[in-house]
Amino acid sequence: MPEQLSLFVEEAKEPGGFRLVPGFISADEEGALSERISELPLTPFQFGAFEGKRRVASFGWRYDYSLQKLVQASALPDWLIPFARRIETFFPLRDGAIQQVLCTEYDKGVGIGWHRDKPHFADIFGLSLVSACKFRFRRMVDLGWQRATFDVEPRSLYMMSGESRYIWEHSIPPVAARRHSITFRTMAVAAEKTSAHV
Repeated sequence: MPEQLSLFVEEAKEPGGFRLVPGFISADEEGALSERISELPLTPFQFGAFEGKRRVASFGWRYDYSLQKLVQASALPDWLIPFARRIETFFPLRDGAIQQVLCTEYDKGVGIGWHRDKPHFADIFGLSLVSACKFRFRRMVDLGWQRATFDVEPRSLYMMSGESRYIWEHSIPPVAARRHSITFRTMAVAAEKTSAHV
């Protein structure tokens, strides 16, 4: 009997352009950031007519799924700016490269499905707070899906650029406990041009 082709191929070691930095912030900073996020007017994530279970607040820019374009959001609050600048210094990026920030709250049992971030954004940086999560990647290859999974602990920062950003999809399965995250994004092109031409 011919050997059946598997829908899955071997685990990838690490998608190109992905980097995980444990302990990027201190426990005190984590507590302060989580408290700030809890105080935000978070709203359910909207994509078109559908509503996600996670709750979010956008700064700088946000993608409007109804209009299918970027629209301006509130300016980055003062308490987020030092962390955006720390990321720019660490990697390094030019000052002010991070122009969009998304704060997210996941309740227990909530995750996020397979996706790539919108092409309007370039490099993606995620700061994980409060509880751990599994960060999963997949990409289609000849014999099926190639996959990779990483444990992202609280206070860790991950970066997606290159292949991990543009070729691989990523997702987070339902979390075991309430979790906060802050996603920092640079722009693929000047934001005003992106908004005007989508």
